[in-house]
Amino acid sequence: MGAAVDVGAYSVHLLVAEVHGHRLVPILDESSTLGLGAVVDERGELGFEAGYRLVETLVGYAETARSRGAGTIAFVATDPLRRAADAPAVATAVAARTGVAIEVLRHDEEALLALLGVQAGRPIRHQTVLVDVGGGSSEILISGPGMDPVASGLALGASRMTRVHVSGDPPTRAEVEALLAEARSVVATAPDADPGDLVAVGGTADNLLRIGPRLARRVLTVRRIEGILERLLAAPAESISQEFGVRLSRARVLPAGAAILLAVAERYGRDQIRISNDGLREGLVLASAHAGSRWRAELAWLAHGWSL
Repeated sequence: MGAAVDVGAYSVHLLVAEVHGHRLVPILDESSTLGLGAVVDERGELGFEAGYRLVETLVGYAETARSRGAGTIAFVATDPLRRAADAPAVATAVAARTGVAIEVLRHDEEALLALLGVQAGRPIRHQTVLVDVGGGSSEILISGPGMDPVASGLALGASRMTRVHVSGDPPTRAEVEALLAEARSVVATAPDADPGDLVAVGGTADNLLRIGPRLARRVLTVRRIEGILERLLAAPAESISQEFGVRLSRARVLPAGAAILLAVAERYGRDQIRISNDGLREGLVLASAHAGSRWRAELAWLAHGWSL
């Protein structure tokens, strides 16, 4: 039994799961919306109040994980702690209160963990492009048989883009065009690839699946994403939240998330994006189970997958 906690720009998320080879059996999956990315954008640091909320959240998650029988607990942080000036002090406080070190991931490590979660440790059979849409940044990773994964961190985050470009509720068409222009400009710098599979992970991508008629498969086509943007242009976030069961704070950033996915689909010439249920946290549980405290040093080969 293992536990993984991901500290992101939008939320802090706990997963407790049993590991059976390539298979995870979730025991507990919960999150807290702290909005740390917005705090760091404004102040350059977490400061006392946001830092205190984060430490207390992690203390609670560590206690919960142990009460559920987790033998290993791993804490990782992405965009907000990469940028926060007081990240080392916060990490020291977390370790002192929980006994668990918090690892601040590089962009490539974040992408590799997401790939490990998507593949569940199974070897990759054809070239794959994975995009992890976050609140403060996104990662694109290209992997395939016989090649070392190539990861690129992009300064594209659904929450951050929304704060920069969107003031209307619903957004105006001009604001959506601004989101698309930034997404296309930044995604154009990502590495070239001709993937057989284009897969997206992250809460924003997952919530976009809910907008519109129910889908038989976890796949978004370019046409569907364009339709989602039209729907988001036509209704305020509160209406979207109530109609489709999306958190209000998440509903507000969905136009930016849709713009990022549309730009990625265009960049790699794919009409469909597969939206994975699994990602970074699942990868972290697997990495900890198979490599223990050395998971970070072993991440590159873990992401290649293994046969049972």
